[in-house]
Amino acid sequence: MDKSDPLNFQEILDAKRLEEVSRDVVWQNFERLTAFIFEENGFQVLINTVKTSCKRRRQYDVIARKSHKTFLVECKKWSGNRYRLSALKAAIEKHIERTLFYENVTNEDATPIIVTLIEEEIQFYEGIPVIPILKLNSFLNEIDKTGFY
Repeated sequence: MDKSDPLNFQEILDAKRLEEVSRDVVWQNFERLTAFIFEENGFQVLINTVKTSCKRRRQYDVIARKSHKTFLVECKKWSGNRYRLSALKAAIEKHIERTLFYENVTNEDATPIIVTLIEEEIQFYEGIPVIPILKLNSFLNEIDKTGFY
């Protein structure tokens, strides 16, 4: 498979295929795959959206909305290396800042989350969930049931 080819995510029928696709796609398609999972759970999504204010701009990998809830999703398709945990923590801190920026620009509450390729050493950092893509669907089903949002 050419990693840059558009994918038909409808053809992903099981966790094994999801894992293969997640690992093999380029990062842009990893963002599209994340957006697809949100869409399959009834969310309206925007991909690679830029918000600007006072000559400052921030980009968001995926913005997912359902009812009155907005998730700002930062996608990290990193494979293993010894600096990944510190890089993940730094990315979360930047994502918190981007979330505050988004809320100020849009006057809407938003919940930041990080979606990763693999299961990380941490599941939360600074209150932000870190969700491996293989567990994203379960996470979304669980928040629907619990009313987390």
